[in-house]
Amino acid sequence: MKPTPSKRGAVDPFFVMEVMKAAALREAAGGDVIHMEVGQPSTPAPRKAIEAAMAAMQRDPLGYTLALGIPELRQAISRHYRNYYGLDVPAERIIVTTGSSTGFQLAFLSAFDAGDKVALGEPAYPAYRNILKALDLNPAMIVTEMATRFQPTPQQINAQAMDAKGVLVASPANPTGTMLGDAEMKALVDDCAAKGRWLIVDEIYHGITYNGRAQSVLALTDQAIVINSFSKYFSMTGWRLGWMVVPDSLLRSIECLTQNFYISAPGISQVAGVAALDAYDELEANVARYAKNREILLNELPQAGFDRLAPADGAFYIYADISRFTNDANEFCKRMLAETGIAATPGFDFDRGRGHYFMRYSFAGSTDRMIEAAKRLKSWVK
Repeated sequence: MKPTPSKRGAVDPFFVMEVMKAAALREAAGGDVIHMEVGQPSTPAPRKAIEAAMAAMQRDPLGYTLALGIPELRQAISRHYRNYYGLDVPAERIIVTTGSSTGFQLAFLSAFDAGDKVALGEPAYPAYRNILKALDLNPAMIVTEMATRFQPTPQQINAQAMDAKGVLVASPANPTGTMLGDAEMKALVDDCAAKGRWLIVDEIYHGITYNGRAQSVLALTDQAIVINSFSKYFSMTGWRLGWMVVPDSLLRSIECLTQNFYISAPGISQVAGVAALDAYDELEANVARYAKNREILLNELPQAGFDRLAPADGAFYIYADISRFTNDANEFCKRMLAETGIAATPGFDFDRGRGHYFMRYSFAGSTDRMIEAAKRLKSWVK
């Protein structure tokens, strides 16, 4: 009798990876591709971060670090909260992680027991629900609407998942780019506090906003679990570096889990992270480019017929309702790649119920490529 695989691995694939594969095949055959499928900056890591990493490689053995991160990085992140948000976040409550993905795993493992229900709005980044499922937790998908900027409200959560032990929100969100306002975030904070629920807030797109800075949920409460990363604003996806800010009650649990599961985040990346937190000028120049790309697409996409768009408050995404064109976003994206060379992500990744009518454009590429993409789309639709 052969052993059988665990059911924990039976999670949905990330369809954007299939789009990437098709785009790579087109490029290998000599075809041109405008990459609007991948949610990562096309800019390099900050110059200061690269220089710090190179210097460290020449002088340090780069062994294991403390499980919660090197003190210099935890202190630098604490200063970041003071400088960027005007908040006093003690370094002792900051945990350095191997990207935000590890942060979500540690948050879920430390806050919930097997079988617990965690509410999150749909559409949503698919790894949320897949990590929850792999950990024997129950993702309760809350159907959201354009009227609430595709963000869940306490009323929706209590109507659809009253027995949830936690709530997960992202602001700015992937795939929609929408943000929770201060009043909406406070309503979630207060409702979670009243019902004894954990509130987990994904803030990895903080820094990439277009109508003023996003405020951290930490301005409202010290009981939320905050996940952040060096991947987006800091342009360091491949360095696999992130952080959490957690209540005191979870610190020891997360430290023990980290020691046993991951030992520590990559040492070289942590050294680079300290330097990246002193590179605001370079990082803000990246955001200025995203803002220009966003402006181009918000002006040009409606002229191509894509006129039902989620409010792109932050991040580098535009989430488009394409029901006027198709009821099969997967096939639509395949045709678009084959006929225009534009690679974009079908909404099915983010919303299993309604994603067949949506697609996501990433505008993290160069401005020239965004201009060319708009030109091709208008020609193709006509």
